[in-house]
Amino acid sequence: MEAETVTIENRNDFAQWAIERARAIVTEQGGNLALAARDMDEKAIAESGNALGSAIVEALLEVFDGLDPEAHE
Repeated sequence: MEAETVTIENRNDFAQWAIERARAIVTEQGGNLALAARDMDEKAIAESGNALGSAIVEALLEVFDGLDPEAHE
C-alpha cells in the first residue's frame, strides 16, 4: 500500500487524520484479532495482537516523522 501525504496544519486536521488512520488500522488488523479470539486460538491472538500494536506504532512514528522534515535526512 502506497502512503499518501497529508498536510496537517491544525488540531482538527490531526484529529481527522487520526480518525481515518485508526479506522484503517482496525479494518486491516482488528478482524484478524476478533477471529482469533472467537476461535480461542491463543497463538493467533498473540500474533494478531502484536500486528495490531505494530500498526499503531507505525502510524505514530509516521506522524512523528512528519513533524520534523529533517528527521529523514
